[in-house]
Amino acid sequence: MTAYLTNLPADLLARAAAIRLAAFDVDGTLTDGRLHYGEDGRETKVFHVHDGLGLKRLQANGIQVAIITARISHTVSLRAEELGITHVYQGQGDKRACLRDLLDALNLTPDHAAFIGDDLPDLPPMGIAGLAIATANAHPWVAERAHWQTRLAGGAGAAREVSDLLLLAQGKADAERARWQ
Repeated sequence: MTAYLTNLPADLLARAAAIRLAAFDVDGTLTDGRLHYGEDGRETKVFHVHDGLGLKRLQANGIQVAIITARISHTVSLRAEELGITHVYQGQGDKRACLRDLLDALNLTPDHAAFIGDDLPDLPPMGIAGLAIATANAHPWVAERAHWQTRLAGGAGAAREVSDLLLLAQGKADAERARWQ
């Protein structure tokens, strides 16, 4: 694979190998965290194409993807639909409860879930997830609670790094790479 995914701790790889659900925050995780408003008051967000392909590849390899965010944005709905993500939970004031409910609905245990976030509202779901991941731009209090931190910031390839880690740990990276050659 790539150099950034070498010499990873065995505990991290074991956690990543068990993941069946990767749940992502949006602002600061799937985007750079900045909020853009047009003159008409409409909010827009910028998503990285590498992250989108990574999320699609997770789904193609049997890992469900979810979005759990406190904000409500039509742009998030559009992006999720484009990527085929059906587990989209916006306006979630209690992300931990949302993740627990989703795990129950999917008949999964917390060890089967990764939660990827960047700021304080992400700490509760990270606390129950079997694999807690912070983006490179995460607040220090979040980074110190993560099992792993991406090299790249939210909205700049962090979600793709998560995808690559999960596929590597599950022994699917080589086949995925060969698929594109």
